[in-house]
Amino acid sequence: MWVAELACPHGHGFEGWFASRADFDQQRERGLVSCPQCGSHHIERRLSAPRLNLGAPQPEAPTTSTTPVRSAGAASPAAPSAPGAPALPQLLREMVASVLAATEDVGRQFADEARRIHHGDAPARAIRGQADAEQLEALRDEGVEVWSLPLPVELGSDEPRH
Repeated sequence: MWVAELACPHGHGFEGWFASRADFDQQRERGLVSCPQCGSHHIERRLSAPRLNLGAPQPEAPTTSTTPVRSAGAASPAAPSAPGAPALPQLLREMVASVLAATEDVGRQFADEARRIHHGDAPARAIRGQADAEQLEALRDEGVEVWSLPLPVELGSDEPRH
């Protein structure tokens, strides 16, 4: 099951559930996907975090600091987006750490393992690893949803992960 965050040109956001990304594309091309609020068929995907439904209990949300982070040379602290919200760099580090904790590192075999999982030849699980642009494009063409995640050096790498 592939869950997508969608929106119409009027800014109405909603969630769609599809068998795969290719299924979404086919349904959208046939005019079967529409905004539940205004009925528009001009639907686009929004950037969204991956959903990993592996049947395991949800981990507790990480504790975040509400102290603004001062960047090098900055005249004033970075302002959070909402009162009490942690600064963006802190949130990014926590998000990346959460992804690392919830995924299995398959290294350079990422493309092959992602393909095996997609085709049901390997157990479904959340993985991460390295792949070049050509491998990523081939996976996307096959309907395998992948994301690039640059890892801060302090979390383990200066190479993009997927």
